[in-house]
Amino acid sequence: MRNRLLASLPSDDYALLAPHLVQVDLERGRLLYDPGDPIETVYFPHDGVVSLMTLMENGAAIESATIGPEGALGLMAAVSPRQSLLRAIVQTPVRAARISVAPLHEAWEKSVELRRLVDNHNEALFGHAIQSVACNALHSVEARFCRWLLTCHDRISSDTVALTQEFLADMLGVQRTTVTAVARSLQEKGVIRYRRGVVDIIDRPALEQYTCECYGAIRRTYERLLPPEA
Repeated sequence: MRNRLLASLPSDDYALLAPHLVQVDLERGRLLYDPGDPIETVYFPHDGVVSLMTLMENGAAIESATIGPEGALGLMAAVSPRQSLLRAIVQTPVRAARISVAPLHEAWEKSVELRRLVDNHNEALFGHAIQSVACNALHSVEARFCRWLLTCHDRISSDTVALTQEFLADMLGVQRTTVTAVARSLQEKGVIRYRRGVVDIIDRPALEQYTCECYGAIRRTYERLLPPEA
């Protein structure tokens, strides 16, 4: 897999970025930004998932959006200096190209195509976030869990997702006991296999049946605004 934004750039536009891109491997659980942190580095994932978490004063958190090979983390900083509004944490192991903001901004000023991609990506990410707000308020934990698994599955090259119960509870904004109950229910239906720290996706079509409309709505937004898979 390769980052779709980078892959879609014409060769002359990509050449503006290429000398400044560094390939990195990011381990699961790594913190990339916290709210208020200046965005000094932008990440273009080739595979894997980064979660964007909204934090409360009491320490509670819930996932607002995810970023994978379709997009980039911190891309709004290509336009002008930015501070992070969210916590960005690596959800699954991620291979990515990273670039400092200064050369990215210089490329943005020179490249019409890069400016278009940045605008479209920011719109897609905003659409993802506002759909997640509605989903978290209106849909069942099971439907949201299925949406989360499908969203993750789209961005990795495996049917196995390694995670902890605590991490899942944070993603969904629920208690760990609730995560266990929902995972066991889906396992009994033959949709997943749930082990300590690991979820195996057994029946993706069934997972799509149990999820809510938000999965399709978010996917269509990305398909409309961002480059297709190569």
